[in-house]
Amino acid sequence: MTKQETYQTLIPQIESLVAGETDAIANMANVAAALHEAFGFWWTGFYRVSNERIGELILGPFQGPIACTRIPFGRGVCGTAWQRAETVIVPNVHEFAGHIACSSASNSEIVVPILHDGRVVAVLDIDSTDFNTFDETDRHYLEQIARMLG
Repeated sequence: MTKQETYQTLIPQIESLVAGETDAIANMANVAAALHEAFGFWWTGFYRVSNERIGELILGPFQGPIACTRIPFGRGVCGTAWQRAETVIVPNVHEFAGHIACSSASNSEIVVPILHDGRVVAVLDIDSTDFNTFDETDRHYLEQIARMLG
């Protein structure tokens, strides 16, 4: 099955998982598990905006090895996606200025902001042990999933 076909199969499953559920943490947990299981990514999870005045993301539901607990606004791929309020795709994290290496096994990454009322409330962060894992197909479908959570 192609990447696109996997997403097309997964989208309706995720829609049914989050439909009618108002708890953001529960939805993030199920979405992380569904994506992680479908694709076998190294790390799949969420960082939540803990307090905009403090300016940091805090670890949310995830699948994979242990992770960084807090990420400052504008730092690393997650903090940059939050600052820009846009998806960031990094083919090689070792070439990303300011990358925060929670695990040396991670080689590529995509971070998708989750917006609510026009403000970033969380980011979906996915890491791969392979280089160049993520592309416009991932952006398209992961942004669709992010809209379901906003």
